[in-house]
Amino acid sequence: MHAMLLARPAMAPTRPLSLESVPDPEPRPDEVIVSVSACGVCRTDLHVVEGELAAVRLPIIPGHQAVGRIVALGSAVTRFRPGDRVGVAWVNRLCGCCDPCIEGRENLCEAPVFTGLHRDGGFAEKVAVPASYAHPIPAEMGDDAQVAPLLCAGIIGYRALKRSGLEPGMRIALYGFGAAAHIAIQIARAWGCEVFVVTRGKEAEERARRMGAAWSGGPGETPPRPVDCAVTFAPAGSVIPGALRSLRRGGRLAIAGIYLDRIPELDYDAHLFQERELVSVTANTRRDARELLDLAARIGIRTDIEVFPLEEANEALIRLKEDRLSAQAAVLRVG
Repeated sequence: MHAMLLARPAMAPTRPLSLESVPDPEPRPDEVIVSVSACGVCRTDLHVVEGELAAVRLPIIPGHQAVGRIVALGSAVTRFRPGDRVGVAWVNRLCGCCDPCIEGRENLCEAPVFTGLHRDGGFAEKVAVPASYAHPIPAEMGDDAQVAPLLCAGIIGYRALKRSGLEPGMRIALYGFGAAAHIAIQIARAWGCEVFVVTRGKEAEERARRMGAAWSGGPGETPPRPVDCAVTFAPAGSVIPGALRSLRRGGRLAIAGIYLDRIPELDYDAHLFQERELVSVTANTRRDARELLDLAARIGIRTDIEVFPLEEANEALIRLKEDRLSAQAAVLRVG
């Protein structure tokens, strides 16, 4: 099969991925093989390619938002049949025996395996995944390329909203308005929430308002009213103090990112007193993924994508890094 292979981390503008012919994956007894039709490209892929997430093994095929159809089953798989449409996400396998897994907090597994970091991912014609981590795609959901961003941006956005404590009718602030936030705002609006957005660039501010934000502003601006909760999607620690100041008493800020640069010094009285909370978001549970896909089908979540052929994965990463995408998310069309 063909795949975009990372031999060693390097800056995206040097085009470190190369199109290679590699052996097809073989399923372990509990796994399925998915023929990939589309795979999203996100900032986590960029962190892997550029080495901000330390390489676990090299070479590696990145990509963890793959959609396709099952073409082969491991000997122990009974859940699926060939031809079933599934999604492959960041979480590839969890140990199931550490304390967090036993306690039902599997996203905090002490020995996780991630797609595109520990195991070859979806920037390829085929990908292997344990059957219990392959997510059925509801039949009413459309084109595979449109579905792909839901498998990371969607799942993480949804978990971040849950971690923030958002409930129907609340007021929330979103910091950053990329792929995850443009899905999160659709969920929040479907729940009848008032949404404020702080983001870079007048175009992004206008897009947020078109998608239902009651207010949008630039970095350093303060939402017009205190919010019940907030989520920051930006990988910039400098956002955190302002986001905490936007909270009402007892409010909570969730940081939705696998990577965040340095957080400036916080002032206890200004940022945390009055029981304001700061929480992180780590990966996701399988339940998060399936709830999000079901919710997306019910409320008609739409993704805004720019499509690239598989061999142009480097170009997709460059445009993502330089904020030059013509849409909110990049997707590789594979099959």
